[in-house]
Amino acid sequence: MSSNVSSIPAPGPLIGERIEVRAYTDADAPAMFEAITESLSNLRPWMPWADSHQTVEASLEYIRQCQVGFLLRTDFPMGLFLRGGGYLGGTGFHISKAHVPSFEIGYWVRARAEGKGYVSEAVRLLTAHAFDFLGAQRVAIHCDARNERSRRVAERQGFVFEGRRRNAERDPAGNLIDNLTYAMIPTDYVHARQVWPSATG
Repeated sequence: MSSNVSSIPAPGPLIGERIEVRAYTDADAPAMFEAITESLSNLRPWMPWADSHQTVEASLEYIRQCQVGFLLRTDFPMGLFLRGGGYLGGTGFHISKAHVPSFEIGYWVRARAEGKGYVSEAVRLLTAHAFDFLGAQRVAIHCDARNERSRRVAERQGFVFEGRRRNAERDPAGNLIDNLTYAMIPTDYVHARQVWPSATG
């Protein structure tokens, strides 16, 4: 694959057993704002952007920034939805190194949808798409060492723990935090697919 990010094809809708992962449209702004408002107490410890969504218009501005990323092939932020409707949260690909190619998957889910496996299903869909269609040689997940839910998502899908970066970042409150790195390369992906639910991908 070329090192030019514009050569990376933008992912279309990814359909799972219960969910759909797709690019945002302007019409998603009210649902996004509602989900973030509902989930502020859950998001604030981990997501520095949470308090920037004070209005529907702020969520719309964010969505339009996401759309620019898709157009320029620099970033692929996507929405996580129930099949047939219902906004659940956000996910998508960050392009780490186009020449590898290497991607990072991020995710969050609204408060009332936690613990239902939606994020795990989304991670499987995105990981499968990265390896099967984007030629990925590496897919990574980074998380705050204190974020038990996020860490378990990576581990359950077969991502390999690569290390702990101490004092790597500051959280939204300004505290220094350690960051955990999980990753998957093609050989890991082959093994993971053997134990993933058959409906994935």
